[in-house]
Amino acid sequence: MKAKRSRRGAPRRGAPRRGEPSARERLVETAIELFYQEGVRAIGIDTVVERSGVSKSSLYRTFASKDELIAAFAKEQDRRFWQWWGETIRRFDGSPRAQINALLSGVAKQIASPQFRGCPFINLAIEFPSRQHAGTAIACGNKREVRRRLRDLSREIGAHDPRQLGDRLALLIDGAYGHATTLGAARLKRELIETARLLIDAQLAN
Repeated sequence: MKAKRSRRGAPRRGAPRRGEPSARERLVETAIELFYQEGVRAIGIDTVVERSGVSKSSLYRTFASKDELIAAFAKEQDRRFWQWWGETIRRFDGSPRAQINALLSGVAKQIASPQFRGCPFINLAIEFPSRQHAGTAIACGNKREVRRRLRDLSREIGAHDPRQLGDRLALLIDGAYGHATTLGAARLKRELIETARLLIDAQLAN
């Protein structure tokens, strides 16, 4: 959600009117847009302030440092990711294999978007390799949770080795993110579904 702009096109500054997003919401939303599209290190605080329409003093009252803003960005991306995950699988309650296929189809749709710039969690971990960084810790936690949930789905479909299958499905998804970033998303949906089918069938074979 972008900051409300004046008639001249500049973001409106000052306290939000009733019903408008708070300064924190505007800052985080702007960080999501800029950090994801341009990279976290490439975007300075001044750019976030200018684009959001929030004053620098308000920013530092909300976030003590850029690192705190990065952590808030990562936390919100994580929240949105799990919201998407829940909405995706809820349509196929009781059918774990259909849920896996829906997740892979959803990933294929994401990476085919013109706005796709890679997995935000992988991108963040690359920019800030220290696992002690608050944003990177959230990114790594997201990846661990993806594996855990895919292992659970693998167990529900009766896989011989749910841990192995879940981890391989997670690797397949992250591989798709990388492939789309470097070589494009053409035919990836079919390849994702087909590769997952082979992995799952091998685990279910007698």
